[in-house]
Amino acid sequence: MPAPDVTVIIAAYNAMPYVTRTVRSVLDQSLGGERVEVIVVDDGSTDGTAAELDRLAAQASQMHVIHQPNSGGPAAPRNRGIGHATGRYVFFLDAGDRLGPEALERMVAAADANGSDVVLGRIVGEGGRRVPQSMFRRNQPKTDVFTSRVYWTLGPWKLFRRELVERHQLRFDTGLSIGEDQPFTATAYLKAAAISVVADYDCLYLLAREDGGNITAQEHGTRMRIDLFRTMTELIADHVPAGPDRDALMHRHFAVELREAVLQLCREPDRGVQDKYLRELADLIAPYWTGGLAARLPAVFRLRYHLVRHALLDELLTLVRWELDRGAANSEITTSAPTTTTDPDVHIDNGRAYALYPYFRDSTLNIPDDCYDITSELRMRHRVDTADIDGSGLRLTGHAYIHRIPASDITRELVLRKRGTKTELRLPVASVPAAGEDGDLPGYDTVIDLAPLAPGLWDISLAVNARGIVKEARLGSSRAESVTTATATMVTDAGTAVALYTTKPYGNLTLDVGENHHRVLPHLRVTGSAWSPDDPTALIVNGRCTLASWPQGALTVYARDPHGAEWAVPVENSSSDGTFRALLRCETAGEWEFGLRLTAGDREWGVPVPPEPALKPARWRRFGLPWYAKPLAGRDALTLRVGRVELAKAIRNRFEGR
Repeated sequence: MPAPDVTVIIAAYNAMPYVTRTVRSVLDQSLGGERVEVIVVDDGSTDGTAAELDRLAAQASQMHVIHQPNSGGPAAPRNRGIGHATGRYVFFLDAGDRLGPEALERMVAAADANGSDVVLGRIVGEGGRRVPQSMFRRNQPKTDVFTSRVYWTLGPWKLFRRELVERHQLRFDTGLSIGEDQPFTATAYLKAAAISVVADYDCLYLLAREDGGNITAQEHGTRMRIDLFRTMTELIADHVPAGPDRDALMHRHFAVELREAVLQLCREPDRGVQDKYLRELADLIAPYWTGGLAARLPAVFRLRYHLVRHALLDELLTLVRWELDRGAANSEITTSAPTTTTDPDVHIDNGRAYALYPYFRDSTLNIPDDCYDITSELRMRHRVDTADIDGSGLRLTGHAYIHRIPASDITRELVLRKRGTKTELRLPVASVPAAGEDGDLPGYDTVIDLAPLAPGLWDISLAVNARGIVKEARLGSSRAESVTTATATMVTDAGTAVALYTTKPYGNLTLDVGENHHRVLPHLRVTGSAWSPDDPTALIVNGRCTLASWPQGALTVYARDPHGAEWAVPVENSSSDGTFRALLRCETAGEWEFGLRLTAGDREWGVPVPPEPALKPARWRRFGLPWYAKPLAGRDALTLRVGRVELAKAIRNRFEGR
């Protein structure tokens, strides 16, 4: 019997009643029972978990249960599960969590298709549990820890190639009381030939257990946090040379583990213990503190770690108490879940913004302004309420301002950049009150003249200058619900085709000038033709033009004879869905070919009126004489022969049966 594709390893301790659902989510995988092996290591449970696991195993031949005395954490049972695994891949699942029905099938497919050693599947929180999200914004067939956000999730809930695990003898660190999964996952990331991210399917559901049994939900002391921080920084230093790549990975541990260590230190009741831990942290920080790392951290973190590095315990305690009072120190920066915090006031000086954290420009401490500089952290908040393109240009309305800076004195410029070049246009934007419920926000209303735009793709941004602080953002990703993402294409009076579209996956606004990706012809269609019931000499041509706008009189339905003589009827831009109906009279003798044409400037676009198989010859009388219009077969466009009936020939044809 071939080896399974995946061995799912579950470490279980007092996991009732959650473990039943966990195991069932594995046994019911779409990958198929014969391709999934389940190893559950019961770590000395006392609540009936062991009996429930044995019951489930009796019903599933691919499930194996190992019972062992309690080890005190998930590291040892996971390691034991690795020793018994036979699958090509291993996946670690905590008792209480569950897999989406197609999770393993999708992750194995990603690994096999891309030669990946680690695959991350999108995580969903249940019961209020907050989970990492920033690395799951899009599928990533092949990535690494330096060009993506995958390093910000170091939990074990991933698919690992077992050959990688065994080749590098990867095991969970039983010496760590918390974060035992971090060295395992980080090393796997760094050794992996490729990492894949499956972001378009909910692969894993992490549950916040009502009994508080999640390790991540429990309090952990300063010693444990410091040990984890030391382990991870030493691991990175051993694997990654000093420089931007090392700074990128250190960023995660300075932002999370070191932050937690400092917060725990400030909760220690003994002053002597606080001072001891403070000096230990100062020694740990020193080898890795660089300008590149500092630039990645928020200002309050830089201030915090400046106080740690200089062993300023009283000042550190004051800062942390100040943060806790405002709800800032507990904000979780590794997820997108909202937090309630009170931002400090901002001081603007010479084009830089400084948060008024404690000890700002205190002459006795001389803390560098850099520890308060939040210029790069300030975000421009913006929204598009209207994005309409027509003959008058592109009209944009909405609001835009820089968060935390009063909007009373701001200027704005619309910035159009031609992609792939250094060409840009800057247009001033007048301020108006924003409409609707956001009426107190600084709004804008501007119309872009399309005439100066040369052919190419023009990305649209808005720059805001608030008291010397300048921020710029692409427009479109934040939009009112009424603003459609559908592409709108138009033709100007000068004959230039312009399309307004939104980029993927971010939904930013871009102008396509000159049909680079968006053509005019697909917007011109003739849907049918028929004789008018009221006038046998009149041909009705039905069609649809889905252009957003075109010059008055530029779109016509025409009939042209072999000598170039032409009759044309303008198509008006009147109906909401672009449908039109044009009527042409066929009264002059000759062969007439019909088409739909758009002419503007020196450009012309046209499509033929297609032959209509159901169109029969038409007959009428003029001055008492019979006339006819007859469709000609074998033509690419509808062609009618119009003429007066020759009576003698008609009589002869009738007698001869023709």
